[in-house]
Amino acid sequence: MLEALLIFALQIIYVPVLTLRTILLVKNQTKSAASAGLIEGIIYIISLGIVFKDLSNWLNIGAYVLGFSAGLLLGGYIERKLAFGYVTYNVSLLERSDKLVETLREAGFGVTVFVGEGINSNRVRLEVVAKRSREKEFLKIINEIAPKAFLVSFEIRSFQGGYMTTRMKKKAKKYKEAGS
Repeated sequence: MLEALLIFALQIIYVPVLTLRTILLVKNQTKSAASAGLIEGIIYIISLGIVFKDLSNWLNIGAYVLGFSAGLLLGGYIERKLAFGYVTYNVSLLERSDKLVETLREAGFGVTVFVGEGINSNRVRLEVVAKRSREKEFLKIINEIAPKAFLVSFEIRSFQGGYMTTRMKKKAKKYKEAGS
């Protein structure tokens, strides 16, 4: 029984580390990913070693499987809280909203405005870059000013230059201090 609890605990640690390692690797942070992989490998060998020692022990196998599942839930939760990286939103509007553009820029989001041709009329598209940790704040602004906007998002693997500099960080800090 003690072995099963150890296996379960190791899986609860192992799977979130696996999740974070994968995310770090995708985000091109290979040194951090390698460090997480080291921890992951040690835990993996220990827990599987205990399971393989006696494959007729269904309690240990069950603890491994349940711990893996619980670890996935925990890993997903941790990843959402850490919110590594950046996200780009394409915001499609039926008409230009200077108020929305100004509010987003004042909040420190990088916004580029495009005018495009729709099937029945022109459309305005905003391309907005945000830290994933500020995604809720961004969505709140959109929902308050342009609740009917059509949004598409995708994560950014890397970027260079542009508005994503210290100026954006300063504006974000200033906006938060203003209490908006």
